[in-house]
Amino acid sequence: MDFSFLIPLLYASAVIATLIALAQAFAVRRHWRAQRRFACAYRGAWFAVFLLLAILLAGMGLALRGYALLSAEAPVATVQARQLGSQWFGVRVDFPDGTHRSVDLHGDEWQLDARVIKWAPHAVALGAKPLFRVDRLSGRYRDATQAGATLPTVVALDADSVVDLWQLKQNFPHWLPWLDADYGSAAFLPLVDGGNYAVTISPLGGLVARPADAATAEKLKASSW
Repeated sequence: MDFSFLIPLLYASAVIATLIALAQAFAVRRHWRAQRRFACAYRGAWFAVFLLLAILLAGMGLALRGYALLSAEAPVATVQARQLGSQWFGVRVDFPDGTHRSVDLHGDEWQLDARVIKWAPHAVALGAKPLFRVDRLSGRYRDATQAGATLPTVVALDADSVVDLWQLKQNFPHWLPWLDADYGSAAFLPLVDGGNYAVTISPLGGLVARPADAATAEKLKASSW
């Protein structure tokens, strides 16, 4: 469910509640100086109510913002395949920065691997996104016997990204408490002629591969995937 439309409303309501609380605080000060103790206590009670309401509304806004961030996915690459022969495909990988790689793969499936640095949940709620470096693209054989007898096609990609933290985390694991984990992640789908695929990464750090259009989805379905 999309709660994004509620977040600005909650923040605006929190601001209004804060302004009302400030007005009550000024009234408390005024009544205190005038030694009107009952009026001071009355205004003080309203100050506490609106202050707590402002905190509650702001907290709900932050919680929903964190939920939206945890639910969002960022693009990693798009993959296009065209068949050149039996278990032989020309594959183009396009990255969000505009660069691309074209390679030949042998196999029945393609697999994209990446190194991932995952943030702790409280950092994700504040807007931190996983850091990743696309590592390599490889071909996979669906038949285990063939996979064991045939060397796979493996192409290093090593896309540039800010992953110096990877080595820092390896060397000084206790220095970066906001980093939750670092590991590898992979996504794969069958190779079909004319296939178009989209690869994304979730804020939890996992790669996800999907068909990018209906035609590819139908081809995957026809291949018994």
